[in-house]
Amino acid sequence: MTLDQANQKIHTCSEQMNARYKKVVFDEWAIIALEEHKGQLLSYAGPRKAGFQKNFLADAGSLRAGMLTQKHDIGDFEFARHGVGTGFESFMVLGKNIFLICNNTVQSMDGITKDPLWLSAQEPFVDLSDQFREDPLVL
Repeated sequence: MTLDQANQKIHTCSEQMNARYKKVVFDEWAIIALEEHKGQLLSYAGPRKAGFQKNFLADAGSLRAGMLTQKHDIGDFEFARHGVGTGFESFMVLGKNIFLICNNTVQSMDGITKDPLWLSAQEPFVDLSDQFREDPLVL
């Protein structure tokens, strides 16, 4: 899949998640490429592009180890239950060394999951992971 196709699928997923959750689940979505522990921002949607790039390592928090170990298959994802503020809530593997970062800059994943609507909002996210598993992002 191309970067443009990936962005369209992510946008559709975001809209579906928000509709099911009845409010914004993740207000920040970014595609990054990690090579030799250095990141390159490929695409960004959200309220703080400059802050995202500047604070990436700190905001990756507990998810950083999972992204750097490269033990995940394409389509795999991980959540950080207690990320707060700009700390990232989730990542998904989109391709070889390519990740989608999902974040809610206001609420933690723990807070998001307390709403019972979270259960149905997860379905588009899992569908998105399956789409990348079948057709990975290639740069």
